[in-house]
Amino acid sequence: MNGSGGPDWSWEIGGDADELQALLVACDAYQAEHSGTAAPERRIETTRARVSSGCVHVLRSRGRAAAMFTLSQAPPSGLDLAAYPPASRPAYLSRLAVRPDLLAAGSLAGTRCVRRAVRLAAASGADALRAEANPDLTGTRAMLARLGFLQHGPVHTDETGRRHVHLQKSL
Repeated sequence: MNGSGGPDWSWEIGGDADELQALLVACDAYQAEHSGTAAPERRIETTRARVSSGCVHVLRSRGRAAAMFTLSQAPPSGLDLAAYPPASRPAYLSRLAVRPDLLAAGSLAGTRCVRRAVRLAAASGADALRAEANPDLTGTRAMLARLGFLQHGPVHTDETGRRHVHLQKSL
């Protein structure tokens, strides 16, 4: 199955920070290798804090974490809010990750994550869903564009060389 649905797939709120940190780091390494960009540095303390706050959503396949994302009402640390158009009640999507074997197989697990984030954000009363993305991850950027995320402003490069764009979808 390609990750588009079925009885072997289920959603849960993440509870195991070590498992989710491993998924995030593995996805970052896969994306870095295939895009030629550096993998971001991920801190386990941040993962633990997000897991303990209940904002990490996990898609499981046959009991294994297949993909994940974080959805919150508070912006991630360091996010430039001035880069986004006005919104009364935005939600924030971050830390989207898919298991490398599923990425290699063309799985739709990442799309499922973003669609779920959109539904959950809208159900919570958010009027926009905001995210940052690495513009060099062309597959991810194309998927987000297909799902209605618009880029606001130019590509930014920070002092570490990390490139990112600001994306927003109106809900």
